[in-house]
Amino acid sequence: MDMQKRPQRPPQPQPPSQQPEGCLVVAVRIPVRIFVFLVVLPVRLLGDALAAAARFLWRYVLVPVGRAIGLVLHALLVVPLTWLYRHLLTPLGHALRWLCAQVFPPAGRALVWLYARVLTPIGHVLVRLLVPVAKALEWVFEMLGTALYWTARVLLVLPALALWRWILAPAGHVLAIVLREIGEALGHAWRAAGYVARAVGRVIGTLFRWIFLEPARWVYRTVLTPVGHVVRDLVLRPVAEAARAVGRAVRQARADLRRALFGEPRPPARVDRREPGGRDTRTLDG
Repeated sequence: MDMQKRPQRPPQPQPPSQQPEGCLVVAVRIPVRIFVFLVVLPVRLLGDALAAAARFLWRYVLVPVGRAIGLVLHALLVVPLTWLYRHLLTPLGHALRWLCAQVFPPAGRALVWLYARVLTPIGHVLVRLLVPVAKALEWVFEMLGTALYWTARVLLVLPALALWRWILAPAGHVLAIVLREIGEALGHAWRAAGYVARAVGRVIGTLFRWIFLEPARWVYRTVLTPVGHVVRDLVLRPVAEAARAVGRAVRQARADLRRALFGEPRPPARVDRREPGGRDTRTLDG
């Protein structure tokens, strides 16, 4: 047997989500969620409609306009500035760097000599004269700081601590509960409004299909397609055949008129392209 007693672990506090809720939380939650849902629902519907319109404007209006503006700005600003940087500013910078390299080193050596030979001795003398004065001022400032500290502690810090402990902390606790419930109510209302908005969108889409698309499809299939076939078979095809017949008759009449006025065309003369035989036959030698 283990005769040694194991140290007992202190009870761990429960997370905030598992702690029992008070009467104030329950009294605030339900009316706040109902009010927030009634306020958020039209805002969510309007936001979804504006988001759809914004996506349409972004894809078909703002993107082409932005590309055109980008091309114009590139042509009007980037190209001239690039040319200015390459052909004007860069040579000017090289010239200034050469000028600084030729002028500033002598001036720097003069400043170093002035610091070492003049300013450093003067500084040592001032330090030796100011040390006692600095100690006296330090003691005076320390006493003044101590007096100001206790005065501020009595007149400001202690009343502020009492105000925070007995008034602001309880009021902040209640305000935090109210704000937390309002935030959770906003989240629930936003999600519920999203469900309602999607349901309304599906209903509107179904009504639009039933009222417009299905009747138009039925009219196209039942009325327009048979009428189109009848018009094609009874009107368009005979008209096309008649037009082709008239065209053939016109071409035949023109050919007959040409033969009557100018006679039959002469056949092209035949040219003998065969190689000559016998002695006149060509060879590779000549």
